[in-house]
Amino acid sequence: MSRVCPITGKHPISGNKRSHSLIATRRRWDVNLHTYKVEINGQIVKVRMSARAYRSLNKSNAK
Repeated sequence: MSRVCPITGKHPISGNKRSHSLIATRRRWDVNLHTYKVEINGQIVKVRMSARAYRSLNKSNAK
């Protein structure tokens, strides 16, 4: 299953993990994906999106 948010397009990024002795080993930071029930065109659909995208959707619907 893809680790990409369909709304914001956020995807995992990679970088180095640094130990106390500054040895670099590769690691990745995944997106904070959750499954939410969202109403789209009058139907409730389950969507895997990032928590930030869900907060933004709720913020725009609250106004």
